Amino acid sequence: MMNYEVYGLRYGYNMREVAENFIAPPSGMDPHDAMPMDYYIWLIRDGSRVVLVDTGFDQPAADRRDREMVRHPVDLLADMGIAAETITDVIITHLHYDHAGNLAAFPNATFHLQDREMGFATGRCMCHPVLRAPFEVEDVVEMVRRVYGGRVNFIDGDAELFPGISVHLVPGHSMGLQCVSVETARGHVVLASDASHYYANLERQSPFPIVADVFAMAESWKRVMTLADSPDHVVPGHDPLVREIYPRLAASGPLAEIVCLHEAPRARSVSVQPKA
Repeated sequence: MMNYEVYGLRYGYNMREVAENFIAPPSGMDPHDAMPMDYYIWLIRDGSRVVLVDTGFDQPAADRRDREMVRHPVDLLADMGIAAETITDVIITHLHYDHAGNLAAFPNATFHLQDREMGFATGRCMCHPVLRAPFEVEDVVEMVRRVYGGRVNFIDGDAELFPGISVHLVPGHSMGLQCVSVETARGHVVLASDASHYYANLERQSPFPIVADVFAMAESWKRVMTLADSPDHVVPGHDPLVREIYPRLAASGPLAEIVCLHEAPRARSVSVQPKA
């Protein structure tokens, strides 16, 4: 068993309504209630390896999409003592704007990406506005440039990228979405990314409305659960509860935006259990 540290770095947020986060808001949730959304990148490291998961959006994208930038992802990495140009491996869970911006800030990185995601983001599906809305064309073009520069490692399905770090295809939200499984001292932690934006999407079996294939999303929930050692080992992509239940690197300042996912979370109630 490897012993990686895993960190969630919150770099932005916005306010939404419950109805914006579920195709059908679960019973007991008022569709008009406010429900915040956090934006994360993730960092995996041990004594010899550093792997970044996703690269976040930049300030222009935040302005265009009315998002609040808490701190630029590159600055958060610097707060941890990690210069962007020293990172050699970046896993891109999918190419949506909030996960695949800032690519040029990592000039020495190899990007690990699903074949299906590149095909989805550059093919005929993007002829439909509803499907291309979560993408920024310049981010996709930047990734194409990385392909031509020999900086992309394409994955077809599931793969172990490094000892104790594997990626797994979990389509639905985007057709080439992948989650990341990491061996830590507390067991296998699964960075679900947008396979489940919130704990409630997974636990209440209620899909997030930005979805390319609802059936695939529901099947991917099962996959995520089989990869994790327990429900407490699944980390959703955007839930503010993550920062409430996991220890932070510091009580204040920029490091307070960073949580330690390799440490056990505090107990959290689940109002509705997952369906069988």
